[in-house]
Amino acid sequence: MNEVFIGGAGMTPFGRHPDRSLRDLGREAAMAAMRDAALSPRAVDAVYCGNALGLALQGDSGIGQAIGWELGICAVPVFNVSNACASGSTALHQAWRDISAGHCESALVIGVEKAAMPAGQVLEVGAAEFETRLGDIFPGLFAMVAQQHMARYGTTLRQMAQVSVKNHGNGCLNPYAQFNRPVTVEEVLASPMIADPLTLFACCPNSDGAAAIVLRAGRRSARDVRVAASVLTSGTYLPERDFTSWDCERRAALAAYRDAAVRPSEIDVAEVHDAFTICEIVHCEALGFCDPGQGGQLTASGATAIDGDIAVNPSGGLQARGHPPGASGIAQIFEIVAQLRGEAQARQVRDARIGLAQIMGGSQASDAQACTVHVLCRE
Repeated sequence: MNEVFIGGAGMTPFGRHPDRSLRDLGREAAMAAMRDAALSPRAVDAVYCGNALGLALQGDSGIGQAIGWELGICAVPVFNVSNACASGSTALHQAWRDISAGHCESALVIGVEKAAMPAGQVLEVGAAEFETRLGDIFPGLFAMVAQQHMARYGTTLRQMAQVSVKNHGNGCLNPYAQFNRPVTVEEVLASPMIADPLTLFACCPNSDGAAAIVLRAGRRSARDVRVAASVLTSGTYLPERDFTSWDCERRAALAAYRDAAVRPSEIDVAEVHDAFTICEIVHCEALGFCDPGQGGQLTASGATAIDGDIAVNPSGGLQARGHPPGASGIAQIFEIVAQLRGEAQARQVRDARIGLAQIMGGSQASDAQACTVHVLCRE
């Protein structure tokens, strides 16, 4: 198998961009990634574009081809990937597989989304699903996860609120983040209730934005970052599953650590899917950063801060950076690449050499439909 490296990364600011199209956002991020990699359009062997909601919300399909056309990329394979919040990271996984197997030498991977809604308007996705019509939507699902975690392990509202406080503080250091204002524990707890016990500031926003990376076989530059592991799993959908964790995430993490030949204790920086504050706590447990039930205490101790033992979501995460579903997985990779290169400026994690990105997507029988874990290394 070929070794695969990230040679370039680019990103747009996340937030509300009502006057910009999917192809406009995607083009900006892709151009930045190609400039960063010193890669011309003619040198791109394939395009992989992650997008979750374009067809449902904007009536757009063939987004990868549209972006490629505007960049001058044509006559190459284009893969449009839709896998809920894991769309971008699944596109990355597919590109990694193809380069590893020798099917191409270089690939442009894009994640793009326009999901910001007008104030008070609900994001109407999945309305045709039986579970959705019964009220099984993400705030309610993760509220039940939080309630179970609190009942079983004693996790507190303040510990969950501290995830939001930490990530909004990190977002203040990230010029690409949607929110750049700090919040306090009291503000998080006092914000409007969305699904008990999750308040408004315990939930991520729906956002617009794009991120892109260039993958290539072999290292071409001292700034290239190696993809040491790329794993994609799906749920088991078993009715008796543990509601405070995801088996697909544990399986993905174990496989990624095995493939990268690293241990959880060796991860210096991680970007995880903090769509709700309880998510970061649960993901830290599943990824092996602490024992089951100890994620709340890990956060409260300061161990997941930028200067802590394992920096989690130094970008601000979905909570503060924002969450355009199709783009979030690639935005996580953008952050890890910046950290491993030592280019994260005010949010730089000291001596970062190994990074991890985890994101889940979709819901089926209250289980995740997809989960990716990527491990990146600075050589």
